[in-house]
Amino acid sequence: MRFFRLAGAALLGATLGASLSAQDHSDHGAHKGHAPPTMDHCSMGHAPPEKCPPKTEAEPEAPGAKDDNADHSKMDHSQMDHAQHRAAIDKSPPGAAPESAVPARAFEGPRHAADAIWGAAAMQSSREKLGRENGGMKTGFVMVERLEARIAADNGEHGYLWDAQAFYGGDINRLVIKTEGEGRFGGALEDAEIQALYSRAIGAFFDLQAGLRFDPEPDTRSHLVVGVQGLAPYMFELDAALFLSDRGDITARIEGEYDQRITQLLIIQPRIEVELAAQDIPERGLGAGITSIEPGVRLRYEFKREFAPYIGLEYEAALGETADVARAAGRDPDGFKLLVGLRAWF
Repeated sequence: MRFFRLAGAALLGATLGASLSAQDHSDHGAHKGHAPPTMDHCSMGHAPPEKCPPKTEAEPEAPGAKDDNADHSKMDHSQMDHAQHRAAIDKSPPGAAPESAVPARAFEGPRHAADAIWGAAAMQSSREKLGRENGGMKTGFVMVERLEARIAADNGEHGYLWDAQAFYGGDINRLVIKTEGEGRFGGALEDAEIQALYSRAIGAFFDLQAGLRFDPEPDTRSHLVVGVQGLAPYMFELDAALFLSDRGDITARIEGEYDQRITQLLIIQPRIEVELAAQDIPERGLGAGITSIEPGVRLRYEFKREFAPYIGLEYEAALGETADVARAAGRDPDGFKLLVGLRAWF
């Protein structure tokens, strides 16, 4: 058995040796000092027609065919024009107009082709209907953003708050109504306001708003309003407004919030509200500068998209001179509130 194995191995080695010696290595020398043959991409149809010479001309010698050992390290690549590598290749036939060209006949005839058959008067009502049904329609919306009970965590006063808005109009122009306020359970209403605004879309995600604001509490006062509302980058909802009262007081408010979905129905919402005043407003207990800040977080569960109860925690703090006024009046300028509320829309 061992003899047969040795004999088989010797026979296999002899066969492989004969096969290798029979191969033709005559053109292996082309790799020494000679460039390999280049492929004719024009004849193969791989190159655009305008990049190829006419059939009657001789094909140019491929770069590097004369000297494959050229020293490319000495070339000044900074002076080379690489713009053609970034430009889109125009594959139109030689002598034809470029692909990007618009034929002159495209601008001939009526603006609406159907007018040439049915007449402009007959098609006008159809165009108006099409415009109404594709972006020109009027819609309405009511959002109760916050309707909540606010329980003081430090044995302070418990209260309630509402914050709602509604709009009616189209994609560009709308009438917006906003209202918000707060008070104490078993006590008087502390703050309340109503805004009536004209809203104009100034971009894909932001509206410019202007109008009037009326405060029935804590004292009757009217304001001119100008602001912006929309969706900032990274999906932050932003509402900022500047107010000029009928008594010459200038105040501002900035609200921002972000919905982070934990599941499709469970959403956590960080929120912050900052109020500012350009001057002291003694009758409202406000000092110049940043008057208050209210960061908080709410966790809501959407039983339906239109109905979502929530719980949360919020920190209220008066700042600067406003905090000094609160201390002088015997009030705590800051504190935490536990929140139980509802967010709904229809």
